[in-house]
Amino acid sequence: MIRYSIITILLLLAAFIVQQFLPAFTGLHHSRILLVQLVFLCCAVTVGQPTMLLLAFIGGFFWDAQCALGPHGGDPEVYTQQVENLRFGYSILLFGGMGFLMQGIQPLFKQGKWQFSALLSGIAVLLYLAAEYTIINFVRGDFTLSQATMRQMGYTAILTMLFSPVIFWMLFRIAGICDHSINPEAGRRRRRTR
Repeated sequence: MIRYSIITILLLLAAFIVQQFLPAFTGLHHSRILLVQLVFLCCAVTVGQPTMLLLAFIGGFFWDAQCALGPHGGDPEVYTQQVENLRFGYSILLFGGMGFLMQGIQPLFKQGKWQFSALLSGIAVLLYLAAEYTIINFVRGDFTLSQATMRQMGYTAILTMLFSPVIFWMLFRIAGICDHSINPEAGRRRRRTR
């Protein structure tokens, strides 16, 4: 269990590195694959609540640090209108909210129904983007929601969700190497049918 938790933390940190090299899809309203959020969501459903909260803290902390250390107000390619004062730490709360959402579906995941978790990862990314956009607009003092922004958030959530089977495959492999069962009920059911 400890080895698996450490590897999920390292996987989340590696996602931050890979995220820097993922391009925006210009044909789909500059949508992106949010690899950091996807890795966090997939890991959150496979670990216990304390580890999920640690992953949420690490993910949110580094996400905010990445935005705070970049150009003022975030990456100008992502945020076309610069934000005056986004408070450091808001992403930790958003990551934690996404993590608790995934923890709620963990009983289905433990039964071997990872497809529901993959679908929920897309919904969680969409809710994350909507919450982040709402916070940014609140800080700006006005709220404008264009159709292009809605499409960008929708396409980003769909693209991110489409890559969740790859992340779950990696997590199942890592769990096998660490001799850790992330869906014990499915394993018991398979042994009974033999």
